[in-house]
This record gives sequence, C-alpha cells and structure tokens, in this order.
Amino acid sequence: MSPLAHPSIQDGWFREISSQWPGQAMTLKVNKILHIEKSLYQDVLVFESETYGNVLVLDGVIQCTERDEFSYQEMIAHLPLASHPNPKKVLVIGGGDGGVVREVLKHDTVEQVVLCDIDEAVIRVSKRYLPHMSALLDSPRVKVFVGDGFKFLAENEATYDVIITDSSDPVGPAEALFQKPYFKLLHDALTPGGHISTQAESQWLHIPLIDNLLKSTREIFAVSQYAFTTIPTYPSGQIGFLVCSKEQGRVLSVPTRKVTNTRYYNEDVHRAAFVLPQFVKSFLEEGKDILPVFGRAAAAAKVAAEGKKIRKVLLLGSGFVARPCAEYVVRDPSNELTIACRTLQSAQALAEGLPNAQGISLDVNNTNDLEAQVAAHDLVISLIPYTYHAAVIKAAIKAKVHVVTTSYVSPAMRELDEEAKRAGIIVMNEIGLDPGIDHLYAIKTIDEVHAKGGKIKQFLSYCGGLPAPECSGNPLGYKFSWSSRGVLLALLNSAAYLSNGKQLDISGNELMGYAKPYFISPAFAFVAYPNRNSVPFREWYNIPEAETVVRGTLRYQGFPEFIKALVELGWLDASEKDWLKEGLTWAQVMQQAIGANDAAESTLVAHVKSVCKFPNDAEATRIISGLRWIGLFSSETVKPRAGNLLDTLCAQLETLMKYEQGERDLVMLQHKFVVEWADGSEQTLTSTLEQYGSPSGHSAMALTVGVPCGIATQLVLDGVFKTPGVHVPYTKEICDPIRELLESEGLGLIERVL
Repeated sequence: MSPLAHPSIQDGWFREISSQWPGQAMTLKVNKILHIEKSLYQDVLVFESETYGNVLVLDGVIQCTERDEFSYQEMIAHLPLASHPNPKKVLVIGGGDGGVVREVLKHDTVEQVVLCDIDEAVIRVSKRYLPHMSALLDSPRVKVFVGDGFKFLAENEATYDVIITDSSDPVGPAEALFQKPYFKLLHDALTPGGHISTQAESQWLHIPLIDNLLKSTREIFAVSQYAFTTIPTYPSGQIGFLVCSKEQGRVLSVPTRKVTNTRYYNEDVHRAAFVLPQFVKSFLEEGKDILPVFGRAAAAAKVAAEGKKIRKVLLLGSGFVARPCAEYVVRDPSNELTIACRTLQSAQALAEGLPNAQGISLDVNNTNDLEAQVAAHDLVISLIPYTYHAAVIKAAIKAKVHVVTTSYVSPAMRELDEEAKRAGIIVMNEIGLDPGIDHLYAIKTIDEVHAKGGKIKQFLSYCGGLPAPECSGNPLGYKFSWSSRGVLLALLNSAAYLSNGKQLDISGNELMGYAKPYFISPAFAFVAYPNRNSVPFREWYNIPEAETVVRGTLRYQGFPEFIKALVELGWLDASEKDWLKEGLTWAQVMQQAIGANDAAESTLVAHVKSVCKFPNDAEATRIISGLRWIGLFSSETVKPRAGNLLDTLCAQLETLMKYEQGERDLVMLQHKFVVEWADGSEQTLTSTLEQYGSPSGHSAMALTVGVPCGIATQLVLDGVFKTPGVHVPYTKEICDPIRELLESEGLGLIERVL
C-alpha cells in the first residue's frame, strides 16, 4: 500500500492556501497523515502535527487542532449562552467535531442539545481522531441529526433558545450561511428572547463582510454585535462571532452567570471580546477605513491623485499561460485589462480576483468585432493561436495600437513590418519561454563574448516543458499542459541545423530517430532533438563564426522511441479514415491501422514487432507495455474524434496524461556556448533555467511564458521601446530591459563555466 499523500502537504509541511486570505498561509510541520477521504461534500484530511497535535482540515482549511481548539469552541458557545437568562434547548448547526456541543453541556440549564451537520464523515472521523472533542456526542442530552441545516431550521420554528452556527468560510455552499435568508431562518427557529452565534470571519481580513453581516442581521434581530477571540491556527490568529438576540435591550457583552471548567473563556474575556480595535470600530461605526495604505493600493492612490493616463490593454485568449501575464499587467494601477475569449465564462474566470480587469466575449473570426475591440485599447496581447496573429496585427495597424505576442514571427507577420512602422506601432513577438527567455540569455552571452574578443564556435540550446520527475511515471514520461494535438503534431515538424559547418535537414517522419542522450545534470536522463529551423539564428544572433548552431527540445529518455513507434504504426496520421466509426474496439482499430490479420492481442503484438523492428527484447517489452497502457489492444469501445487516428489517440491521451491535483511541472532550458578566445583557448559556458511549477499555484510553463510577456507589455506601455515595426528580442536594446525585470521575478538563468 502506498503512503498517504495530500496536495496541501508538501515537503512535510501543511500549507493552508486560500483565496479567502490572499498572500498569506498558515503552515504546520506534519509528523504523519492519519486520514484522507473525499466525503459526499468535501475533502477531509486529518494529520498529526509536530506542535499542535491532531489537526482536522476540510477542503484545505484548518477546522481545529488539539492544541488551540478550545479558544474557538468556548467563545462561540459561551458568548450567546452565558448572556442568555435561561437557555434550555440549544441547536448547533455544523460543528460535527463535537467541540461546540462539549462546551454547551457545561451550562447546567441546558436540557437538550441537537447537533445538525450535513456531513457524517466529519462526525465519524472526529470520533476516531479527536475523541476529546467528540466524546459527549453520545451524551443522553445530545441528539445528532445528519442532514441539511436549512431544512432542519425551516421544520423547527420557535423551538430553540440558542442556535450556534459553526460554519466554514463563505465560499461554495457555505456562502449561503452568511446571507440574509439564513439569518431569517435562525430568527424564526428561536424562542422569544433567543440568541444566535455564528462564525463571522477575521477583522484583519474581512471587515467589509463583517459590516454587511451586521447591517443585514440588524434588520432582523433586536440586537446584533461582533465579538472575537484569538486562535493561532486560524487566519491572522483571530476569528470573530456574530452574536444576536431577539430581545430588545439585551446586553450581550455581560454574562449572567459563571461558566466553569474553561481554558480560555472567563467573565472578563467575555466582556473584552466585544471591545473592538479602533480600525474596526471606525469602519463599522463610521464607515472609515483607517488601515495603512501600501503596495498597489498606494500606487493606485498616487495614480488617481496625479491624474495619470489610464492605459487600456486587451488580452486575447484565456489559456493557462494567460493568468501570470494578466497578473503582471494589472500590478500597475494605471493599466486597465480586458480579457477577451470566445466564451464569456472563460474570460470572466480568468479575470476573477484581478484588480482593474474584466472579461468579455469576442470571436476573433468576426473582423468588425475584433477591430472595434482593438481600437478601444492602447495595446493588444495576442495569446491565441499564431494563425490569428496577422489578423490581429492588421486590426492594430488600422487603429494605431501596439501588439505583443509570444509566438515566432511568421512570414505573414513579417510582411506587416512596413505598415506597422507607418502606423507608428510596436509589434513585439517571441517573448515567452522558447521563444523568449532563450533569446534574452543567448544575446547576453554572445554580446559579452564578442566584447572580449572571443568567438562562438558552437551554440546549442535545448528547452523542455516536462512533468517533474516524481510526476513522470507513465510510459512516455510526459503530460499535457496544452493541446495534445499541438504537442503530437510538433513531433512531425521538419528540422534543420548546422553541425560542423554543414546544414543538416531532417524530415518530420525521421525526427525522433535523431534524438540523442543529452547531459545537463546527473539528476536527469534527458534526450534532445532539433526543433524547427535553427540555421537562420546564426545570422539573427550575429554569430557568423559559429560552425554548429542547433536549437532543440528536451524530453525524458524513452520518449522519442515511443513516439517513433506511434508514427510507424500510423497513430499520428491526421487524414480521415472511412472505416473509423463508432462501435469498433481499440483492438479492432489497431488491427485496421497496422494491417494485422485479426484483433487478437497476440496477433497485434507480433505485427507491431514486425513493423517497428525494435533493437532488442527489452525495448520491445517497454513500448508494447506502453501501448497496452494506452489501451490500444483493449476490447473497450472507441469514441472516434474527427474521424482520424491522431485526434482519436489525443482524446485517449488527454485522459491518461493530464496533470492531476497536487502534481507539478518542470521547465528545463540550457544554452551551451563553446567559445574560442583570442589566445586560442576554448571554454564551454552554460546558461541554465530549472524551474518547477507550484501544485497550488502556477505551472512552470505558465510562469515562464506569461511573465516575460507581461514584462514586455509593460515596457511597451511605458515607452521604453520606442522604435515602431515588427520586432523580436534579438538585440541588446530589447533584451537587457526585459532580462533585468525577469531576474527581479526570480526567473533568470544561472550562468556557469564548465
């Protein structure tokens, strides 16, 4: 049995990362994971921490720990109970861990407690791992009801003296527990003079929410107040409570009787809990925000005060690399960002949480709509497929609007250079990862070598976007972070490069046969093969002295041979097949594709061996096992896509080879320069980027493509680049400013002498 693992636990530390508290996270050292479960409603995790005992986590958020849970449970229970003159019947909504019920039972007046929690898993797991909290759920004074709290309240009007809502944060289904209809249900379920207490978030993080809660509850209850407690493992070390009463004039901040056997709560703490810091009072009582203004907010205030011109940026596309680019652009409060995608939902999802950003629907095939949107902005970032870039640039020329893309300059784009110059616009291209970051460091080293009188005799540049080693355990050692079709078709591109002064041309069908082991680090078993046409880079990089110039792709060992087999077997054929219809099994499709006599696995395997001519039995076993893993010998029914083998294979691989939750990718980029110095000596210089993605954040590929694009966009907006025309980062004047900012983002290459 494999050890338990959870995406929120990395390198032995639990990280509580959430949009509810952006830019901060509670971390706890983990001794061991005790329980992982997907209940009907949420992700349930229990682990033993080094310093806080057992910890219950729901949907990635800490609910309680053995060390500090008492401060929350005591305060959410005793504030409404101790201020009520005679609570007999109490309802707890949520709180399946049993902590609130334990505290309620400390009041002798209480005759019955009902616990209503929708998730039986929380109750069950707490009884096993948090028995000090849940033991009293078996008390004769307690009834446990597993079900919907809304429905339960509606069926029990005027029943309870005190109702306590121990809810999670206001995201997803729990958001309804912070809205007016829920508080109306609570009000109606109370007896005359009844009290409620609900979890009401942190005054350090959620003052506007707290303000809204007070305003809405004061329209329903006679008295409504905010109180708080301290608790180390909750966001910002503090959590608040909304305490309300149906009784006019009820003083909630004064306890009417003493509560014994507590660790945090006492009568003085009860009173003090309602005494709020000045910044909270100012906001809640006067509507004034007196908190310090800093960072982007301060910059925004400065922009407003100075009347700085607002620059409008249009971002076309909502792919995975777009978010880091968008985040960089909106750092400057003088930028307003419009994200345009064919589907409005995708555009709005990408814009969510970004200041000064909105999403719109735009079909770039509609020339009139495209031109109208381009004309309404000062700059366009085109992250849509490269085939659309020329149309975008034409619209930008017409409107005199700048353009930034991450794509190679196509002949159709290059032809627009003179028109762009006449329009006075900058069209900056090839500024992602590869192409992009690779250019910045190639130009840097080449210029430095030339300045010292040296010559670049060999230039080798290889880049790969790969799963991190621990996530690469499928037969191809690869996972898809973008179009599977695009990845596979790129493997059929022809290539050309210079080797010892001679140009070598490789057809797409032969490309995988040219893959060779390539050493970067002992930790990796890479293979490398040429990518596209490297020959012009001798001129573009100004290295006429170079005898070898090659730019290529990195993959893990075994990948090229597997792809070569798929090519030989016809699975990368994009032509339509009349026979590829619904109802066929994978084995039958394989039989047709390779021309086998029947669809028996033994027949198919024998035919695969005859077609592929594997070099040895071990390689045959490895690749045939991989074909079996894909399902190409199976009796499962195929769902053909686009009537061809390539797209049908893509549909299968997209399921098998996607990044799972908690997995991360790797970007490896290395330049190798063989330099001949003026004294005749030789040195080998390298520039290397080894960048890993974050399982809870951006992928390495998204960062290394999106951030350079965002930087280039800002530099164009700021007028750092002034010369109009279609540009690529092949010069010091363009590369240096981008590279300096890139390094400040922690995305620079490490330079070494071998």
